Amino acid sequence: MSDTKRSMGRSYLKPMQLMRGIFSIAWRIPFIIKPFKDILALKDDSPVSMGTVLERNAVTFGERPALLFEDRTVGHREFNETVNRYAHYFIEKGAGKGDKVIVLVDNRPELLTIIGALSKIGAVASLINPNQRGEVLKHSINLTRGKIFIVGEELWDAFETIRPDLDLDENDHLLYQRDEHDKPLPKSYVDLDTAVQTQPTTNPDTVSSVCLGDPFAYVFTSGTTGMPKASVQTHRRWFSAQYWFGKIVMNLKPDDVHYCTLPFCHTNALHVSWGSCAGAGTAIAFRRKFSASRFWEDTRRFKANSFIYIGEICRYLMNQPPQADDHLNPVTKIVGNGLRPEIWTAFKKRFGIKYVYELYGAAEAPLIFTNLLNIDKSVGLCLTPFAIVRYDIDADAPVLDENGMMQKVERGEAGLLISEISDTMPFVGYTNNSQTDKKILRDVFEKGDMWFNSGDLVRDLGYRHAQFVDRLGDTFRWKGENVSTSEVEKVINGFPQVSESTAYGVLIPGTEGRAGMAAIIPFTDFEKFDVTGFAEMIRRSLPAYAVPKFLRLKTKFETTGTHKIKKNILRDEGFNPGIVTDPLFVLLPGRSGYEPLTPEIYREIEEGAHSF
Repeated sequence: MSDTKRSMGRSYLKPMQLMRGIFSIAWRIPFIIKPFKDILALKDDSPVSMGTVLERNAVTFGERPALLFEDRTVGHREFNETVNRYAHYFIEKGAGKGDKVIVLVDNRPELLTIIGALSKIGAVASLINPNQRGEVLKHSINLTRGKIFIVGEELWDAFETIRPDLDLDENDHLLYQRDEHDKPLPKSYVDLDTAVQTQPTTNPDTVSSVCLGDPFAYVFTSGTTGMPKASVQTHRRWFSAQYWFGKIVMNLKPDDVHYCTLPFCHTNALHVSWGSCAGAGTAIAFRRKFSASRFWEDTRRFKANSFIYIGEICRYLMNQPPQADDHLNPVTKIVGNGLRPEIWTAFKKRFGIKYVYELYGAAEAPLIFTNLLNIDKSVGLCLTPFAIVRYDIDADAPVLDENGMMQKVERGEAGLLISEISDTMPFVGYTNNSQTDKKILRDVFEKGDMWFNSGDLVRDLGYRHAQFVDRLGDTFRWKGENVSTSEVEKVINGFPQVSESTAYGVLIPGTEGRAGMAAIIPFTDFEKFDVTGFAEMIRRSLPAYAVPKFLRLKTKFETTGTHKIKKNILRDEGFNPGIVTDPLFVLLPGRSGYEPLTPEIYREIEEGAHSF
């Protein structure tokens, strides 16, 4: 009973649900078709880019707000002029089309300014995740490094920790982006704030040489294995988001305000939020970090009538103590991914949300699902070629027919989502060609065809709609981030007392995604294993979201015939001391180290007493 057909049951859309969804947008269909045709007709060499959009907005919308951040309001004209100052300075420093620039700056207006400025000269902003530390940070920087490094004041310490390992020379430029302006300028850095003040505010001539198919950013994704990979983000993807999410899905207007608490180093914020807003001249209000306690206060203060979410945000908001005025907010529509079916209806009702535009995609994937018809508990429909194929979870492989070809699931069944790769739907991939090849499935339904492997299980709801089921393989999602188990294992195995380890994700009641858990075979006896030292090392070496919340000490692992560790058994057993007889430890929220996971603590976790 291991394949997805037998293990996951059936459910699918009813015709009446579909008709209600179509009827809800029927009046908009004439306005949807033309923009969609227009964007498809544009060629990659079209002189359309982020820069041309920002310049158009400066003229069309002038003093109307473009960015709302804390107590600051930045108009479209002011934003474009500031972007121009930065662009002229980067040109002066020798940056040109195709050059890579490291950008390590937190969520604030300066980050969007830098991205916009680099886009105007055709350079590529390498958007380093501000949560990265140590070896992971060093790897990401070296993967896409050029000669310019832009480091935010708030992340200077993290950069300086790995700077000695970067082998910088006199040709490298270190630019310091101030934040609170309460620290002296570090030695060997240029004060970027001061440097751009003497630059002109006019649009640089370089914009005319930037095309729709050119890259403007790298976004880092954990992928399925190993260190982070840099996925290529083109102006076309940003421009397409304007039309699809901004005009077609959310139908944004210049008078609207969209609220974003997600980091712009990820595509949801970069494309779906900022791209959509820029395309419509809509103001985007945003924060450095998500705050559940201030979320609705912000929507009222900014008068935001839409926001972007991930599943964790919705869960945190639901976990806040109910208030009588929860539904008295300006928000009518939301867009995002990961809203769990079990809280979907309650979330809409409690907060007065009318439209949930759930989406499914990936930074590098050549497909996107969107709940355009506002059908509950669905990631929506996909208009480009895709397939859902049968998958054997135990064997961790697709189920093949007698001819060695994959088999599509029937309506209502779950399986592996794949999308066709063709000239019209290319897979841009990563900066590393070998990593790109690993995501391509060949000879799937016929000899010579190519398909992108999403690594995710989805359910075929019929009518080109799907429902997300789970993530496969050696990656799990926690705190809105993809966690590579092989990278976690690499760090764990560096601890002197560890002989062998395996990492995997486990479910915690009342949380989104899967929390990290590691099973370890130590060189020492269990009682001599230095749990305190291990905690210090793992927290120093991994981003907070990748640190395992649970530990399990073992003497051996069960393996397959090809010597792969059977992670599915470990995942199923989880961290229940009533099932697991091995020593278990837990890193509770707010604690600095691991402690024994007792039946009492386990019961508290099951009852939601600890906010992971």
